Amino acid sequence: MSRRPTPLDNEQCRQCQPFKDYVKKSTKNKEGERDDSHKSSGDTPRRPDCPLDREELGNKSWGLLHTIAAKYPENPQPKDKTTMREFFTLFSKLYPCQHCAEDLKEDLLKNPPRTESQEALSQWLCRLHNRVNVKIGKEEFDCSKVNERWRDGWADGSCD
Repeated sequence: MSRRPTPLDNEQCRQCQPFKDYVKKSTKNKEGERDDSHKSSGDTPRRPDCPLDREELGNKSWGLLHTIAAKYPENPQPKDKTTMREFFTLFSKLYPCQHCAEDLKEDLLKNPPRTESQEALSQWLCRLHNRVNVKIGKEEFDCSKVNERWRDGWADGSCD
């Protein structure tokens, strides 16, 4: 049985918050005050080979998920459908940000993956992504362009 995350779980998790917030929380001294002696601010650029923060993890995860959906068969076999549903279930159990994982589990119960075709899966995933975008205050993506974005490339040829 999985447990609900506590606020403390997310406080120390680089994948559970933006890097700048993680640095602020992880640089407090024993008295709970900020210790700026080893500051990682805008003055020093963050190395590109650091562990992913929540935003980077989210962006890369969505990229992977949309690419998987883009390559899903248009006429999948029953085993393909089962495998895809299992994949999303496992993904929600293994996702490193516990808060995000719990949110995904709840969403999957309400809106299970549509696995009858590539188009159905891509549209389902786009709507899922848009629900998350609304929750975090980001713009929604036009789902009519999901295959252009993730499978075919933009119509203007800029991806060629």
